[in-house]
Amino acid sequence: MVIKNKRSITAEDLYEFKTVTYTRISPDGKNIVFPSQFVDRKTEKKYTNLWMQPTDAVGNAHPFTYGNQSDTDPVWSPDGSQIAFLSNRGDPEKPAQIYLIPTGGGEARQLSHIKGSIFSTAWSPDGKQLLCVVMKTDQEVLDRDADEQKRKLGVVARHYTRVFYKLDGMGYLPQERIHLWLVDAATGKARQLTDHPVYDETNASWSPDGKWIAFLSNHSSDPDFKPEHVDLFVMPAKGGEPRKIETNLGEKQLPAFSPDGKWIAYYGGLGENEGWRNNSLWIVPVDGSSRPLNLTGKYDLHVSPWTINDLGEPEMIAPTWSKDGQKLYFPVTYHGSSILDRIDLSGKNLETVIGEGGVVGSFSFDKEQQKLAYLYGTMDDPAQICLLDMQTKKSAMLHSHNHALLEKLDLGSIEEVWFKGPAGNDLQGWILKPPAFDPKKKYPSILEIHGGPQVEYGNFFMHEFYYFASKGYVVYFCNPRGGRGYGEEATKAIWGSWGQADYVDLMAWTDYVEKMPYIDPKRMGVTGGSYGGYMTVWIIGHTQRYAAAVAQRCVSNFLSMWGSSDFNWAFQQELCARQPFFDFEKYWKMSPIAYIGNAKTPTKVIHNEFDLRCPIEQGEQVFVALKSLGVDSEMVRFPDEFHGLSRTGRTDRRISRLNHIIGWFDKYLK
Repeated sequence: MVIKNKRSITAEDLYEFKTVTYTRISPDGKNIVFPSQFVDRKTEKKYTNLWMQPTDAVGNAHPFTYGNQSDTDPVWSPDGSQIAFLSNRGDPEKPAQIYLIPTGGGEARQLSHIKGSIFSTAWSPDGKQLLCVVMKTDQEVLDRDADEQKRKLGVVARHYTRVFYKLDGMGYLPQERIHLWLVDAATGKARQLTDHPVYDETNASWSPDGKWIAFLSNHSSDPDFKPEHVDLFVMPAKGGEPRKIETNLGEKQLPAFSPDGKWIAYYGGLGENEGWRNNSLWIVPVDGSSRPLNLTGKYDLHVSPWTINDLGEPEMIAPTWSKDGQKLYFPVTYHGSSILDRIDLSGKNLETVIGEGGVVGSFSFDKEQQKLAYLYGTMDDPAQICLLDMQTKKSAMLHSHNHALLEKLDLGSIEEVWFKGPAGNDLQGWILKPPAFDPKKKYPSILEIHGGPQVEYGNFFMHEFYYFASKGYVVYFCNPRGGRGYGEEATKAIWGSWGQADYVDLMAWTDYVEKMPYIDPKRMGVTGGSYGGYMTVWIIGHTQRYAAAVAQRCVSNFLSMWGSSDFNWAFQQELCARQPFFDFEKYWKMSPIAYIGNAKTPTKVIHNEFDLRCPIEQGEQVFVALKSLGVDSEMVRFPDEFHGLSRTGRTDRRISRLNHIIGWFDKYLK
């Protein structure tokens, strides 16, 4: 059915969009399970139910679990007879537990009763156990919860000896570390495998014969000051002393055994204090007989699915071995797309399987690897459940999870642009024109700057951009140097020099758009969050070409941010600096607040009060400075929200944020 009288998107449509970030195909290839998050508008609470999509019927997706709870992380049992998933249905106030549900239908039963947060689960190859990554609840918290009076009084004090003691999105961290557990799939009996007071064990996976477990851990004397010193270990599945496999120095992710159990593939960087380097795909023999081999190093590719959006983060899937163990499947961020690539064990014969022109998020094969299920996002649809037939190479969209809403909307039109940057570098950008666009008119415009900086904008739905366009703005955005998608040298261009190559790239992009006949050069605005907030404050201190600005959850002063962010000391790596008391001038030179005295642009400052990544004092300094200079400025603060409000915050606050931004631009650009 085609709807003739489509409407523009609204801020309130955030209540209507359902978010999907995870898909898994059954071993027999007949069904795909995926969690769907929705919002209860009355309570502002978010809930997640599991949905099922048959692979032989387009558009037959249906809820598999029901109710106002969060059912997440579904994992098929090896024989496909049941699904394990995490749910808080037992007690919404406590961490989620493992539940099992028959795939033929029926009630879910609670399996685990672990007093702690379960981060992941994986079935043993024989289906008898579940391997879990768990952070136990501190005994102090358990004791307080058991005493009604103490529970009412709350926390008396927090005592820390480690430097990383808080994390944005989680809050203040417990004393307990992250460890490996086994849960019996029949009885629910849980057994803790590791229990070191300093080391975390993460990213655990089974060997094909079920006898070994691979995991990652940092065994430095003080892991918080050596984040790249993560090592690969294997240990007996029944418990015992782990054995370290010698690998390269660098951060690592998601080890996966080969089908014959002789190799482990993993993702990882290379070196220390060199975060500009690509994330690569590596393999190493389990017996440690030779050094790891970087399969993707010579291709200058960044292994990751991450592309900026505000309706669901793409899932990072572990390296997936072909059934014969001769090839590996993995995600790549490239030129605004997140694609699924395949490579053989020699590091040759790299090929793209699927994804150009969009974003492949979660993906999984059936047992025989005849079918590949994947979550696909595009500029005009963020959540499509798709299936690739590996024999015919034909792909089909089985279900668009927001189709009913999207077919009602006129999103305007979007154009991809490639142009030459000031250093002769190729730059990629997009220009979004509003619904009912008239090329004879002159339009106000908004430059959007992404966070990171080591991420990319791309071919992915952004509700925020479409909403601003619906209000009559041309919205334009690009990937300046410092981000991903162009290779290591482009990312390295601002390592230790934020505000240089990235700034001139953004000015070149503005020059390009400003020349469009439909752009009013006197009504141009700029906004961005996090690193994009940094660039917004940097811009108003270096040019007055924009008529208005909105700086969101910004970085403004590296001196005061050192030690106060959840990343605390680690930002000095990106600055290529020592501690600020040894390198004061470098921190100050790269801080936008150093140039705020030049600012004349009316600027709204938006910040979240529980932002642990960019503490709110960063925004407060900008607001107070602008007011002291007599520059028109307002501040909007969102209580109880972490850094990622624009993507994961409470929906009414997300809507309020959008309306504050557009209200400020309306004031100065219309």
